[in-house]
Amino acid sequence: MLFTKIKNNLKDILINKPTVILGLSGGPDSVFLFHFLKELHDTNQINLIAAHLDHGWRQESKQDVLFCQNLCKEYKVDLVCHHAQDLSLDLKFNGSKEELGRKLRRFFFQKLLKEKNADYIALAHHLQDQQETFFWRIIRGTTLSGLTCMKPLDNSYLRPLLNISKEEILDYLHKNKIPYLTDHTNESDEFLRNRIRKYVLPALNKCDSRFDQKFESSLKHLQKEEAFIQNYTQKAFDSVFTKSNAFCFIGNLNSFLNLDLVLQKRLLILWLSKEKVLFSPSNSYLNEILKFLKSKNGGSHQLGIDWKLCKKKNLFWI
Repeated sequence: MLFTKIKNNLKDILINKPTVILGLSGGPDSVFLFHFLKELHDTNQINLIAAHLDHGWRQESKQDVLFCQNLCKEYKVDLVCHHAQDLSLDLKFNGSKEELGRKLRRFFFQKLLKEKNADYIALAHHLQDQQETFFWRIIRGTTLSGLTCMKPLDNSYLRPLLNISKEEILDYLHKNKIPYLTDHTNESDEFLRNRIRKYVLPALNKCDSRFDQKFESSLKHLQKEEAFIQNYTQKAFDSVFTKSNAFCFIGNLNSFLNLDLVLQKRLLILWLSKEKVLFSPSNSYLNEILKFLKSKNGGSHQLGIDWKLCKKKNLFWI
């Protein structure tokens, strides 16, 4: 019954027998997803490859690698293991291990996606992870887009467990006597996500036992409204920008500046994404771009290591 529910989440992608890379940590969530995807693999509905990244931050990390190796060997699933220090990636540490770990994993998965010519990267985020993300973003400060949280399918990232609760996952593993690893750092109050998981979510469930159900309902409403605004933003983009032979897109400055500020910022994010430049969509960053576009002077403004914003008369481009 539970697996049927998850399979319904994947019905649109199983048509062409995709190659799926599973992020396998050895924890209960990824082990549960492993057993679900393995069934699809065994019935020839997907090609499954497991991937494990050893950050090397915990003494038990070598045991984690061994656990994943034995699991994949037992069920005849290919496994790719890498240590974070072997990745050719130069990242600045901003004080957040959570953020650093996320960037390392994303780089690792994207690298494998190309090397294996795979279609998707499957991650085991579940309903409570979605709730944690929602409140984490509220505390850190976010937009409507941020409040829509994680999507079941986001480009190449696949998250089929977002409507599955942690309780359902653990219940399945325990009933079927399936072993998994426990990461003691998940209990540490050092990390904001852990504090949300330990204190905020239990308090909300205590306030109203229907919290999980109501949260899912509210999130769906937010996602529908965000989808509507995204469609509106795309229409505005088409009216402001035109394709060029020399540059990807050239913007009409007057048309852009006549838009509402909220729409201007959404348009900038969409534009930079289409131009495939590396940027962090912070409010200060977008305001820097807007300040240049609104100034009376033309010329250029360096915004990245390998790109700059240019403006002449009524046109602007990258």
